[in-house]
Amino acid sequence: MTWGTELWDQFENLDKHTQWGIDFLERYAKFVKERLEIEQTYAKQLRNLVKKYCPKRSKDDEPRFSSCVSYYSILNELNDYAGQREIVAEEMGQDVYGELMRYSQDLKSERKHHLQEGRKAQQYLDQCWKHMDNSKKKFERECKEAEKSQISYDRLDNDINATKSEVEKAKSQLYLRTHSADESKNEYAAQLQNFNGEQWKHFNVAIPQIFKNLQDMDERRTVKLGETYRSFADVERRVIPIISKCLEGMVTAAKAVDQRKDSAIVVESFKSGFEPPGDFPFEDYSQNLSRTASDNTISTPKNEGVVKPDPKHSISKAAKNKLWLFGKKPKSPLAPSLEDFSHLPPEQRRKRLQARIDELSKELQKEVDQRDALNKMKDVYEKNPQMGDPQSLQPKISETMCNMEKLRSEIHKNESWLSEVEGKVSTRGDRRPSADINHHTPHGRESPEGSYTDDPSQEHRSPPHQPDPRQAHQPDPRQAHQPDEFDDEFDNDDPLPVLGHCKALYSFDGQNEGTLLMKEDDVLYIIEEDKGDGWTRARKQSGEEGYVPTSYVEIAMEKNSKGAVTYI
Repeated sequence: MTWGTELWDQFENLDKHTQWGIDFLERYAKFVKERLEIEQTYAKQLRNLVKKYCPKRSKDDEPRFSSCVSYYSILNELNDYAGQREIVAEEMGQDVYGELMRYSQDLKSERKHHLQEGRKAQQYLDQCWKHMDNSKKKFERECKEAEKSQISYDRLDNDINATKSEVEKAKSQLYLRTHSADESKNEYAAQLQNFNGEQWKHFNVAIPQIFKNLQDMDERRTVKLGETYRSFADVERRVIPIISKCLEGMVTAAKAVDQRKDSAIVVESFKSGFEPPGDFPFEDYSQNLSRTASDNTISTPKNEGVVKPDPKHSISKAAKNKLWLFGKKPKSPLAPSLEDFSHLPPEQRRKRLQARIDELSKELQKEVDQRDALNKMKDVYEKNPQMGDPQSLQPKISETMCNMEKLRSEIHKNESWLSEVEGKVSTRGDRRPSADINHHTPHGRESPEGSYTDDPSQEHRSPPHQPDPRQAHQPDPRQAHQPDEFDDEFDNDDPLPVLGHCKALYSFDGQNEGTLLMKEDDVLYIIEEDKGDGWTRARKQSGEEGYVPTSYVEIAMEKNSKGAVTYI
């Protein structure tokens, strides 16, 4: 069933119907637009809600309780859920609304073209009908004129009084009118035949084809609506698996809540490390009272059964030091936060110091990695001068080495405080403690930058700040040690124990008093570490002892020596 055969005379109604179809499509597009705007608003409100209840936190404020971690996990899942709603809005805007609006414009253009073709065909048929009608009217007029001429001729021909010239004139007029009528008849017949042919083409070829095109256009519009209906649902259906995962994540977070773990975290967070207060002794203030014989009470011999108050356990002092454990400890608004956290309870102080040591160690590792990268780059520049100037990297290397020394000093200082808290502080007389187990330089070390490196090959190739120390000014050990002090130290008959060994990177003349002559690649024993003045005490295999510049040797401390570590 086609419009061209069934609706051949319903051009105006088809015009209205196709316009209604386009209006309906645009109405559905408007509905989709409002729907995606709702999704966008919903997603925005969800994100604002998550942002409101999950503000930015510093590293120290990271949640540790399982209930808090689960809560923030739920907020993250909700944020992902909001992202899926944004995807729904975006795909609706592209796959449904945008497609509908583009298709609507195409339909309008196509409908306009088909209707114009139909109107042109109708106008052409009307023009053919008008020509046929004009020829018909002309034929009718000519026939009437010919009839009048026939009547006039017959009247004069029968009139005996009419002259011959009048009769001939009437006869000639009749002939002209008859001939004109015959021509009009032929023209009318031709126009009629042409109109009938054009009318048949109009209603059997042109109009059916135009209406068929309109029908195809309307059917495609209907199919497009069905496809966009499906797309509207598919947009939602595609995000359902991800939304389900978000909801499953929320359920998993809920199951992860562990009350015992949270209780343990409370203990870890607030444990002071103090022992609970002991019993308070009884203080008898009546021991000095005189008792009479009439007293019904049994007199207590003087100084017998009387517990003397222990000044170490006086109430005032105990209350001052212990009673705050059971209530809120008064805080002084003027009490500063000390660098070594000595204002904190032992357990809290230990945790804070350990956290600081870990953080400083990470920073030190970054500096070490940067130093190694710079040294490798410098080595490449030395081998390939066209790639860059090696000396341009020296300031950055020096800065990195300086940062490493500072970080090592900070780590050693904090580890000393940590050892104090843990009860592991060890004394070595006047000798300065060695570096800690993390291979950091001892606190207070002020040796020339670049004295030690983490890679012996790097140190040997390019010592920082002294590309060629053999040509540089050698530090004078007497600036740090007076000759008398050297003599006093060497006068000791007991040989110092060997702490490690070192290898000479450069030659040293040892002309100053108390110094030791060494040549490049000589191996010496370390008997005293650098105390921060840039000099290390060493011993040759021959037994000769003296000080050598720390920056001129590659030191390796014995691991089995007490408190010693390896410097590379």
